[in-house]
Amino acid sequence: MKTLEQPKKGDYSAFFSTYLKLVSGNNYEEQILKQADLLLSLFKERGEKWAETAYAEGKWTPKEVLGHVIDTERIMTFRALCFARGEKSSLPGFDQDPYVLNARFGQVPIQWLLDDFISQRIALLSMIRTLPEGSLDLVGSASGNPITPRALFWIIPGHFTHHLNILTDRY
Repeated sequence: MKTLEQPKKGDYSAFFSTYLKLVSGNNYEEQILKQADLLLSLFKERGEKWAETAYAEGKWTPKEVLGHVIDTERIMTFRALCFARGEKSSLPGFDQDPYVLNARFGQVPIQWLLDDFISQRIALLSMIRTLPEGSLDLVGSASGNPITPRALFWIIPGHFTHHLNILTDRY
C-alpha cells in the first residue's frame, strides 16, 4: 500500500483533533491491521458476558461500542469516497445514539460483529489502494464543515483508539 500521510490542519474541523491526536506515523495499513488484532484479542480475552455488560447505567455495552465503531467507519469511508470522487453536495451529520439504538447490536452474535468489523477494515484498505493520490486532498463538506478524504481516513483509527481506550479502561 502506498504511504498515506496524515492530514494537515485545515483538512478537518477542530472537533476531529481529539481523534487525530491519538494516531502517529504514516504506516496507515499497519495501524489499521494492528487495531483489528487488538480488538479481536480484547473480545476473545474478556468473553461474551463482558461484551454484553455496560460499565454504568445508560452507557453502551462493548457490543454496542463495537457496532458504533463499525457504523462510524462506514460513514467516514462513504464520505471519503464521495469527496475523492469530486462530490460537491454537503453530506449530513449523524446522531450516534439513534444509530446504536436502532441497530439492536445486543441481539447480534458477537462473532458476527467481529467479522463485520474485519470486513469493514479490509474494504477500507482495498478502497484506499484504488484511489488516485490527488483525490485524497479534495475538499468536501460534511456536517457543515470542510474535510478531505485523507482526514477522514485518519479519523478512523483515531476514533477506534478513543473507543478502545474506553473499553480497556472502564469495562
